[in-house]
Amino acid sequence: MQPTTEAQEQTVQEEIAQEGRAPEPPRTPWASASAMMRAYYDQEWGLPVTDERGLYERLCLEGFQAGLSWATVLSRREAFRAAFDGFDPEAVAAFDEARIAALAEDASIIRSRPKITAAVSNARAVLDLRRRVREAEDHPRPGAGLDATGTVPLAGFALPRWAAEPLRIPPGLPALIWSFCPQRTPRPESPEQVPTCSAVSASLATTLKRNSFRFIGPTSAYALMEAIGMVDTHWLGSHRRGVSGIFDQDGIRPLS
Repeated sequence: MQPTTEAQEQTVQEEIAQEGRAPEPPRTPWASASAMMRAYYDQEWGLPVTDERGLYERLCLEGFQAGLSWATVLSRREAFRAAFDGFDPEAVAAFDEARIAALAEDASIIRSRPKITAAVSNARAVLDLRRRVREAEDHPRPGAGLDATGTVPLAGFALPRWAAEPLRIPPGLPALIWSFCPQRTPRPESPEQVPTCSAVSASLATTLKRNSFRFIGPTSAYALMEAIGMVDTHWLGSHRRGVSGIFDQDGIRPLS
């Protein structure tokens, strides 16, 4: 995320005080940049996303964000959904050169041809993971049902949580991504203490690349992990801390 300054957050609180409204709950500075960003922070960011289409969409949007702010992407999200057929991997995997050329001229989205072609390539990578799962179900054998590296099982699983029922992680892309959920999450008390990447996000990015996903690196993988609830970087004391239900107050998730 591109952070705003603490001075901006203070200005927001001063304006609220002058208008006689109740003080806003504490948020990370970038979440106070606009009403759109506040709504995203309060209603979406950090909640678990486990479905294939939702994860594919987020991977693509993280790719489109490269070099830009998340606000730039978020303000165009509905246009992206329309342009990419609701981020249906099967539909996007079938995009041909004419469709890609048309998207590269679509002013309602980010008109980066490399990012557009990466989204199409990533859809095909999602379908390849599906194929691997299907083959393992149809022809069980030792070593079947693994990703392209031969190290990550693609079968669905349940991820325990402290505060709710276990997360049901579907097979394929969801299983690949969520298998990297760390045992511990950061416990930041200020923006400066929020990491932008980790050893786990670097490993996740490498694994995704080896499975033919593009426009993903350690930083964008970490942003993905934050957004979908795999790590919790809400400040300590934030009204959104612990919203995923995965981590306890010490930042540890249950083993079983």
